[in-house]
Amino acid sequence: MSHERAGDEIELRHGDLAVRVSRRGAAVTAATYRETPFLVAAGGPDGVMANFAMVPFGNRVEGNAMSFAGRAYTFQPNTSDPLYRHGDGWLGFWQLEEASVEHAKFSFSRIADKVSPYAYLTRQEIRVAGNSLVLTLSVENRGETLPFGLGQHPFFARTPKTRLTIAADRYWNERPDHLPDVPGPVPDDFDFRSGKLLPQKWMNNAFEGWNRRAAIAWPELGIQAALKAEGALDRFMLYMPTDRNDFFCLEPMSHLPNGHHLPEFGGLAPLAPGEVLVGKVTIDLSALPLPSEGR
Repeated sequence: MSHERAGDEIELRHGDLAVRVSRRGAAVTAATYRETPFLVAAGGPDGVMANFAMVPFGNRVEGNAMSFAGRAYTFQPNTSDPLYRHGDGWLGFWQLEEASVEHAKFSFSRIADKVSPYAYLTRQEIRVAGNSLVLTLSVENRGETLPFGLGQHPFFARTPKTRLTIAADRYWNERPDHLPDVPGPVPDDFDFRSGKLLPQKWMNNAFEGWNRRAAIAWPELGIQAALKAEGALDRFMLYMPTDRNDFFCLEPMSHLPNGHHLPEFGGLAPLAPGEVLVGKVTIDLSALPLPSEGR
């Protein structure tokens, strides 16, 4: 296999794109285009992940409990957060199934236990092709029928002039416990349809009704990214903390946070044993023309 190993990390390269991936969480730990980082290592349990997979669903579960098909289920916290968060994949070591200089495919499986009632097999393929980083995540139910979801959690670089373009029909405001409250129209501060600078304010919100496209421009870095989501990824989250200004998160997801407690499970998909859910995210990088001097 023609790939570089450094402990549990592998480096993928194609043209101007270089990406490091880890068996821990099947995570991206670094990603550069023309040697410029476009993802930032700021997430995960040790703060070294630049993207991780959320599976068998993302975000939190209210009360660490849910009901499905007339049965009650419970979770236990899996991090220092009081609520079970982001599934299990980001915390586990995945098996490396395939690797080359341009791709790596990982798998992770678990059985139901007291932390979570979910049993499943998940695969994450990370590929560099052309100037694109392609993340393909799948989950197969290996236990009883339960509502499943998935998503990607990239930490995009943020500069003072970073511009985001993304459209949505519906926005969910946030409760004090970081769970979604009620839906409504997208407020002006959170409306990026025409592209604008990122606001200097806390943001941790879910959005629905998007065309699965987004664009990010970093004028200071001279690069831009076009994001495309496919498969089950009908929603997205925007996360912008106030204690750091070097990253923001645009998270394509198949469901709303706390979907277990929302109508129609917030987009979570009930999977019978053997059924599979798939989501794919492509991040295409290119040069951003620098503004001309004078005039």
